[in-house]
Amino acid sequence: MHVPDGYLSPSTCATLYVCAASGWYAALRRIKRLLATRAIPLISVFAAFSFVVMMFNVPLPGGTTGHAVGVGVAAIVLGPWGSILAISIAIAIQALFFGDGGITTLGANCFNMAIVGSFTAFATYRMVAANSNLNSRQRVIAAAIAGYVAINASALVTAVELGIQPMLFHDASGTPLYAPYPLHVAIPAMMIGHLTFAGLAEAVICAGMVSYLQRADLGLLRGVSGLAQTPAPIVTGAGAERFPRRLWVAVALLMLFTPLGILAAGTAWSEWSSADLTDPHTREQIGTATGNHALPPSVPVELQKLSNLWTAPFPGYAPKFIKNPAFGYLLSAMFGVGILVLASQLARLVASKRAARNLGS
Repeated sequence: MHVPDGYLSPSTCATLYVCAASGWYAALRRIKRLLATRAIPLISVFAAFSFVVMMFNVPLPGGTTGHAVGVGVAAIVLGPWGSILAISIAIAIQALFFGDGGITTLGANCFNMAIVGSFTAFATYRMVAANSNLNSRQRVIAAAIAGYVAINASALVTAVELGIQPMLFHDASGTPLYAPYPLHVAIPAMMIGHLTFAGLAEAVICAGMVSYLQRADLGLLRGVSGLAQTPAPIVTGAGAERFPRRLWVAVALLMLFTPLGILAAGTAWSEWSSADLTDPHTREQIGTATGNHALPPSVPVELQKLSNLWTAPFPGYAPKFIKNPAFGYLLSAMFGVGILVLASQLARLVASKRAARNLGS
């Protein structure tokens, strides 16, 4: 679902940047009062969790790959606004440093996964969980359904954005200028993999985390319990301080296994580079993954122009100075998580100083 540069028209990208920016602005306003307390460590740790989870690729039908996002559990613990920020931060780091998703399409990717995913997960969880006890099995089932529905909603929105490109943007002969896959190709190709393997992966992760929280720190689930005494989407209290430390440890342990993420062969659907679109062998694989839909004989003109707009320092999570792919992948995971740890500490320091200044005045 990490749409690369060139697959969406500038007007589509601009529209989705406006939508994403509106979500970021609203999220920041909603949680501003909590930025000096527990919101920063919670948002940071879930951004890191999402970043690492998305590095575990799973094989999908058609020879492509997919991954979970971690948006379900983020929305359950942080509420939709905190989840929007956490997932958006993870996506931004992926795009800027690793070329996983484009710069022009960053707004689209954040809108699809962070905004659509967060609100869908939050609404689904509340609807299925209803007024059940926080430690009930119904909560675990609700979490699984929320994660599954959320990632598929994100995939559907992504498929529609890609599918309308050849209909709206083409040359005089009808040749697509950006993504070449029409709706009747994009939607099935994207949804089959997410309705099966990727959706199940998200469901398992979300349910597993909620089950863990029921035993380790029930207080963090109160944000979406629907109880009148806990209306805030982000939970405060001693539990919110303890859990981030344990989750940071869990993220670190999970990070050690990220090299397993490169075992799944193939590129995620619609994330092929312009070079892939010209390679005969890869074109054959793309044809299989898209239901034998005929690709244009050459790379779409505007897609080619935008595809090289940004060169990430470590494209494909493969630092050039590391010869071993598995170690390079692990090093990339450590680098990404390290950025989030550093940013979290700096943000907390700034917030603490600001709070102290306000108290002094």
